[in-house]
This record gives sequence, structure tokens and C-alpha cells, in this order.
Amino acid sequence: MVASSPSDIRAQALACRDAAQQLAQLSSTAKAALLEAMAAALEADADAILAANARDLAAASEKGVGTAMLDRLALNPQRLAGIAAALREVAALPDPVGTITRDDVRPNGIRVQKVRVPLGVIAMIYEARPNVTADAAALCIKAGNGVILRGGSEAIHSNTAIAAALKRALREAGVADAALTLVDDLRRETMLELLQLNDLVDLAIPRGGEGLIRFVAEHARVPVIKHYKGVCHLYVDRAADVERALALLVDGKCSRPSACNSLETLLVHADSAATFLPLADAALRARGVQLRADDRARQWLTDAQPATDEDYAAEYLDLVIAVRVVDDLEQALAHIQQYSSDHTEVIATEDPQAAERFVHALRSAVVMVNASSRFSDGGELGLGAEIGISTTRLHAYGPMGLEALTVERFVVRGEGQTRA
Repeated sequence: MVASSPSDIRAQALACRDAAQQLAQLSSTAKAALLEAMAAALEADADAILAANARDLAAASEKGVGTAMLDRLALNPQRLAGIAAALREVAALPDPVGTITRDDVRPNGIRVQKVRVPLGVIAMIYEARPNVTADAAALCIKAGNGVILRGGSEAIHSNTAIAAALKRALREAGVADAALTLVDDLRRETMLELLQLNDLVDLAIPRGGEGLIRFVAEHARVPVIKHYKGVCHLYVDRAADVERALALLVDGKCSRPSACNSLETLLVHADSAATFLPLADAALRARGVQLRADDRARQWLTDAQPATDEDYAAEYLDLVIAVRVVDDLEQALAHIQQYSSDHTEVIATEDPQAAERFVHALRSAVVMVNASSRFSDGGELGLGAEIGISTTRLHAYGPMGLEALTVERFVVRGEGQTRA
């Protein structure tokens, strides 16, 4: 594959913008049929896609890539079938484009509506997971947007094969295939130029590690959806149901510790510590979790290491959790406000007043009462699918679905009214 010059990225973005204008005019029925065709194209190209993925896996193994990265990179017939199924699920979702969110007749007779329209061109910058190529394309296209996909070098063959199938479906539907543009020049200067195209690119969504997201945010002139990390807290209140709180802890920490919605810190009210912490200690240690705790908590824990400020600020993404005993709800809130990444916070309590205080005192994108942090996910929250998570108060906050890929604009209808 011959790399293009960085300036070619502008030509690609121009073509994507033009194709996006064509997409924006498609009906909901046409977009759903297009996504169904894309799913069928993936299935038809399964052998080619899996062969391309095998090349990526072999190259990654030669470089000594870790098992976790290899797992994220790997495709098999079942995973590929899951990607095709995800496209069909997006096809079946309600179309946000054209939704009227306000309809008001003013005293002078003009009718003022707010209507959802596509954002325009979305730049997706991501690492490792080839499924993002299809998922992001499906969500952007369903919302009437063009998409520029810039994946990582570790998945280049997989991404290229997936994109080829999806682009064929676009062409067969009579849509310019530039609506889905995969950047094959993976040099850093090309990505930097892409991030400067604020006259062509309407939004950048980076998905990957904190280093990638910070790089994009620091170098972009286009708006960026940022989600640096997920330092998620569970606070066990004095009025918590112990068994319920224990279930929330185990699920939040252990069901998928590498996920950004997994728990990283446990805060326990001093009145509950003697009862709850020995149970938590046994349950977590049985599942291989390492504990790092303050001195007050360590008296009820086995082999817990002393916790530092760095531990309370850490996103472990592993079977490790920081623990602290707090005097009351207010101290728990102060701790969260100091260390939170604005992702997800959970309170376990049977006290409605404590729950309401917790909800209203914190500004995190998702706040939960007696529910696992693992529900902080677009699919679980009813969005149908998720393109990313925003912990920045831009036009979207929290898990982002189709609606977050649109904006509201005013449509005003009159009968010749003028403003004197």
C-alpha cells in the first residue's frame, strides 16, 4: 500500500463532505436498506476479512503485542457474524434525523420548530478493534453523516477489508462511497492535518487509550469528544443493603475489569465498614482482586496494600481496586469530586434523601442509585448502540448514540411576517 501525501487528506475530506450531503437526503427507509446491504456485504466477504485479520494478528504476534491487545484485534466467524448483526440492529433503530424537538407558534404568527439534522462529517480515530470500522460507519450513516475512519496500524488489513465491503454496498445503493472514507496513510502528520480541517470536519471522536485521546484533543482545531479515562466510584452508604451493595461491587469490578465503566474505587461509610468490608474482602479476593486501601479500611482487609493519591486517581482496567472509609456522605462526595473523571458514580443506599443528595451533588455523566456501573453503556441505557462516551460538556454528555450524531437547528415558517 502506497502512502499518500498528507495534503491528500484534504481532498478525501472534501469528497466525504460532498457524499455526506447526499446521505443527508436519504429517507429513513433508504438508510435502513443501505445498512442491511452493508451487513450482507460483510457476510459475503467473510473469508477475505478473516484472511486479512489473520495477517494483522501474525504481524502483531511478531511484534510481541500482549494477549489483551491480540484479543481486541482478533476476528473469527462468530465475531464477524456479531458485527453484521450489530449493523442490522442499527438499521432497525429509530432515525433521529427530522425529529421535531420544539414546535411553537409565536404571537406574530411565525411557527418556530427545532429539528434534528446530521452533524456533517465525523472523523473517527481509533485503535485495535476492527469492529469499530463497521460500528462507527453504521451509526454515522444512519444519522446521515459522512465518516472518515482512521484506525491503527495494527488493524490496517482488517479495517481495509471491512471498509471495502461496506463501500461496495454504498456504491450499489447509488451513494458515493466517499461517504465512508478509510484513511490508509497512517503517518502522524496525516492525522494532524485531518485534525486541522475545521472547515470540513464537524466532529472528531477518538476511541482508545488516554494517550491517543489527549493527543487528538491537544492537536485538533475541530471539536473533539473527549473521554480520557473512567475512574468510577461505588459509595456504600450507612443505609445500604449489604447484600445488594456487595453484588454491585463484584459486578462492577469483576465482570469486565478492562472496561471503562468498571469500578476503580470503593468508598464505605464508617458505620458500615465493620460489616461490609470483611464481606467485600472475601468476595474480591476469591476473584483475584488486589486491594489498595487507607489505614482505616485495612483493619478489615487481608493483605491490602496502603493506598496513595495515585491509587485513588488511577484507572486500573484490571483486577485492582482502591478502598477508603469515609465519615459520611459529604466526605464521600468530596473524595469523588477530587478524583472523579466524570464518567460514572454509584451509590448503594436505602435512604432516598442520601440518594438524591448524591445525584444532585455530582456532575459526572452517569450517576446511579443501586445499579451496577457496568450499565453505563449506550446499549444498556437504551441508545441501541454507542459510538463513544463524552465526559466533556459539548453537545453530548455520557454514552453517545445516534441522537448525539445530530444537532438541532431552527426551522421557521411564516406567511410574509417582517420584523419592524
